[in-house]
Amino acid sequence: MSRFAQMLSTRDWILADGATGTNLFNMGLMSGDAPEFWNEDEPDRIRALYRGAVEAGSDLFLTNSFGANASRLKLHDAADRAFDLSRLAAELGREIADAAPREVIVAGSVGPTGEIMGAAGTLSHASAVEMFEETAQGLKAGGADVLWLETISAPEEYRAAAEAFASVDLPWCGTMSFDTAGRTMMGLTSADMVGLVEGLPNPPMGFGANCGVGASDLLRTVLGFVAQGTERPIIAKGNAGIPKFHDGHIHYDGTPDLMADYAVLARDCGARIIGGCCGTMPAHLEKMRAALEDRPRGPRPTPEQITDALGGFSSPGDGTGDTGAPARERRGRRRRG
Repeated sequence: MSRFAQMLSTRDWILADGATGTNLFNMGLMSGDAPEFWNEDEPDRIRALYRGAVEAGSDLFLTNSFGANASRLKLHDAADRAFDLSRLAAELGREIADAAPREVIVAGSVGPTGEIMGAAGTLSHASAVEMFEETAQGLKAGGADVLWLETISAPEEYRAAAEAFASVDLPWCGTMSFDTAGRTMMGLTSADMVGLVEGLPNPPMGFGANCGVGASDLLRTVLGFVAQGTERPIIAKGNAGIPKFHDGHIHYDGTPDLMADYAVLARDCGARIIGGCCGTMPAHLEKMRAALEDRPRGPRPTPEQITDALGGFSSPGDGTGDTGAPARERRGRRRRG
C-alpha cells in the first residue's frame, strides 16, 4: 500500500497545503517568470515554501511543478527541461517530508498544458499524453508519493493525463476548476465530472475541485459531487476569499478565521482532503488545522448555511438545476496559487 493510500485508510480527513504562486510572489518571484526555474535557481526558497505548509499543519503538500510541461516551458525556451524541473521539485519536497516529525505526503503537481484539445484546438491526444507522462516521470524520479492533476477545465485533458499516469504507475488524484456559473471553463458540471472520473480505465484515488471563484462556490461544487453518490475521496482546495486588485497586486480577502470555517464546512460537506488554493498562506493553514481538530463533525450544511458563513455564491445556479443560495457579483478567475 502506498503512503498516500495508507493515510487515506487511517484518517477521516487530510489537510493539504495552500497557495504556491501567492507564497512565491511574496518571496520575490516576478510576474511572468516561470516558478519552476526556482527549483534549480532558488532551492532554499522552494524548501521554505514546502516547510511552511508542513509547519502550519499540512499532511500533504504539492510540488512546485504546476507548469513543468513542455507546452508551458516552451514559452521560456525550456521545453526540453520538463523532466528535470519536475524531478527537482519532487526531490526538494522529499527532503522536507522526510525530515518532518510526522508522515507527510509529497504530491507531484501537474497543471494543464495551456493548450486547447479537441475539435476546437491544436493539441492532439497523443501529444498531451506524452507531455503529461514526461512531467509525471520526473516527479516519480524525484520521489513524489502521488501525482496531483489540478486546475483542469477540459475532459479531454483529464483523460489524457489519466492515460499518461497509468504508464507511470503511481497513484494519482485530479481536480478541476469550476468557475463559470458552477461549471468549468469548458462547460462541465460537478455531476459531469463524477461521470468522467468513474468512466476512466485508470481512475484517480481522489478527485474534486480547486481554485475557481471562492470558497462558497467550491463547497457548492463539493455538494454536487456528493449528490451523485460517489464513494471516492473528494478533494476541496478553495481560494482564500475573492481576488481584489490593489496597489498593482492581486490580494485575497479571506481571513484565517474564514478559512477555518471553510475547512470545517468542507469536511461536513463530504470532502476528505481539504486545503486552500490562491491566497492561502501558512497562517490560514494553521487555523484550518486547529478547526478540523477541535470542532466536532456536524450535519451536511445547506447552501444557505454555506453562504451565511462564507458569503454568497457567484451565480444563482451551479449548472445542475439547483439554484442554491443568493449570488454575489462575480469577480473573475485566477489560476492556482
